[in-house]
Amino acid sequence: MKIGHRPVGPDHPPLVIAEIGINHGGSLEVAKEMVRLAAGAGCEVIKHQTHFIEDEMTDEAKSIFPPNADVSIWHVMERCALSAEAEVALKEYTESLGLIYISTPFSRKAANFLEEIGVPAFKIGSGEADNLPLIRHIARKGKPVILSTGMQTIETIRASVAILDAAGIEYALLECTNLYPSPAEIVSLQGVTDLKAAFPRAVVGFSDHSIGPEMALASVALGACILERHYTDSRYRKGPDIINSMDPAELRFLIDRSREIWTAARNPKMRTAPEEDVYRFARGSVVADKDLPDGHVIAEADIWARRPGSGEIPAYDFDKVLGKRLTRAVTRNTQLKWSDLA
Repeated sequence: MKIGHRPVGPDHPPLVIAEIGINHGGSLEVAKEMVRLAAGAGCEVIKHQTHFIEDEMTDEAKSIFPPNADVSIWHVMERCALSAEAEVALKEYTESLGLIYISTPFSRKAANFLEEIGVPAFKIGSGEADNLPLIRHIARKGKPVILSTGMQTIETIRASVAILDAAGIEYALLECTNLYPSPAEIVSLQGVTDLKAAFPRAVVGFSDHSIGPEMALASVALGACILERHYTDSRYRKGPDIINSMDPAELRFLIDRSREIWTAARNPKMRTAPEEDVYRFARGSVVADKDLPDGHVIAEADIWARRPGSGEIPAYDFDKVLGKRLTRAVTRNTQLKWSDLA
């Protein structure tokens, strides 16, 4: 798939998405500073959350308290959502620094707004992973979709994936665990391989809510092509997602290490050219283990393998020497040659 100008898939380095989400606390200036620091860390994609509360929630949300917040979900979003004008400004600033800007629409109005301002792709969060009318509405817009699959199983996500398939759009599925933070006991790295097996058309990635980079990095070795983590300029900020957010230094670390793991995961098992100098001294050569006379028939007790590997007969050919007759006398530790053997 392609997000803006960036190709995404197994043949490309992992795409690291810095999710600002609502960590800016409703401040455009804070959000811009987060983007500036992310750009300096080498980030390619910034993800925001687009909230038009009146189209997203009903009044019942005012009495629902998320596990990671001390106020209702309505009031969390009321406090943290950027206005439409501020989000346009944030998108323009992000793109002025050469980054790709995408966002998660939490309502039909938000999806329409993001289409109007020209985002290159949509992110659908785990909470909307089985919201079939919203997924269908977004898919009809014809743009790539990244869908987080937290709180879902392979079976429960099939209807959502069918909508994406029917729309003929490019899409990615992200393994995700929706606890903030997510301990290793409930994180599913196996989910990456399960999604790959169940949905071969999908690009598969990992949306990480754990503390630290370990789970996201491990997912790369299993084939994750997208890594998404919450991001903040400083973890000393207050907010429901700060506890499992990375700062700019950790973002840089995740980008660099994920590329290294992606590279290493694609290397076949073989002796590489840089190892040749090591190979010459590290391996053993077949040598006489005692003084042996001309014409002696070699038994196992007569020979051994010792460093360096500069001899003509390597240790892996040890058994081929057994039973051969010497064509000359040799002293102990002489590196044997094939010409020494009749």
